[in-house]
Amino acid sequence: MKIIHLANHARCIGNGIVNVMIDLACLQARAGHEVIVASAGGGFEELLARHGVRHVVLPQSPKPSRVPAMVAGFRRLVAQFDPDVVHAHMMTGALIARFSAFSRRFVLVTTVHNEFQRTASLMGIGDHVVAVSDAVAVAMARRGIPRERLSVVRNGTIGTPRLAGTPVASTPQLAHPCIVTVSGMYERKGIGDLLNAFALLRRRVPDAVLYLVGDGPDRAAMEALALTLGVAEQTRFEGFVADPRAYLAQADVFVLASHYEAAGLVLCEARETGRAIVATRVGGIPEMLDGGEAGVLVPVQDPVALADALGHLLTDADAHAALCARAPLNLDKFGVQQVSDGYLAIYERTLASCQPRRFATMVTSNLAVPEKS
Repeated sequence: MKIIHLANHARCIGNGIVNVMIDLACLQARAGHEVIVASAGGGFEELLARHGVRHVVLPQSPKPSRVPAMVAGFRRLVAQFDPDVVHAHMMTGALIARFSAFSRRFVLVTTVHNEFQRTASLMGIGDHVVAVSDAVAVAMARRGIPRERLSVVRNGTIGTPRLAGTPVASTPQLAHPCIVTVSGMYERKGIGDLLNAFALLRRRVPDAVLYLVGDGPDRAAMEALALTLGVAEQTRFEGFVADPRAYLAQADVFVLASHYEAAGLVLCEARETGRAIVATRVGGIPEMLDGGEAGVLVPVQDPVALADALGHLLTDADAHAALCARAPLNLDKFGVQQVSDGYLAIYERTLASCQPRRFATMVTSNLAVPEKS
């Protein structure tokens, strides 16, 4: 097959959507397919080239003023490459691919990575729509995506080419006992809840240290909250780290306190390193933790419950050891090869249902309307 992956950028900034796309492109090229990634670029071009994936600069932006240039660039790319499949990972790319021409010779596959966004409904313009967890599939069906055009391929990072052959760094050396999260500094990631839980936890485990690995627009507000709660000296804002495995490998407890989470890739990484994990029972997180067998699930936006779970694992050695032992079990389903195989099967089914390259035109009235808040 000839495959084009579309995303706004390919920057190495810890963006899970980009990481999934890069893994897919590399695995699909390894399987013998012709693969192009079209984006504004970033830091993965060398990796893509090593795997035989061609990167084409195609800036994608929701700004109306950029639409003519984006459409023209996409049309040129399609005319030159004549793809079988265009796979859009973000809303802008999906719209460009769907409406750049009245007739087309490719199928459009879209992936819903962030169902919580109102614009996620627009991903329904694909000939086939992929959800990254069962929870996302249920939500998208509720928004009007027909079940026959909806499939689930769970995210996974085990065996990622992004880290292949790269040893785990020996630094930094973390203080113990320590709690680690790897997350963007966004309010929706529950960083505020984690800081409040940490303030409560220190009454029970006064020598605990919290490491926040990641960056984002709410970092300053979170640093101010740590000061207000009196835990700034015990909280380490580490910023973005391209390869956080050194932090994961040393964490006494890994935590993900998200308010919304379609299927956090970092949970696979934490499980692979055999960490004790605490995470919120929201979105696709329970699926990533085998329903609670591979990690403790707590209610969302509940710092007290979060503090209790963290405190239990930091003070009960048997409970901690048992959870660490369960974390790395049954990880095959989160392998990048399984993810790639799942998408390739969807491409083939979608192409077969539209043969001979004759595609049904979806009118605007059939599009799902974004839910009102």
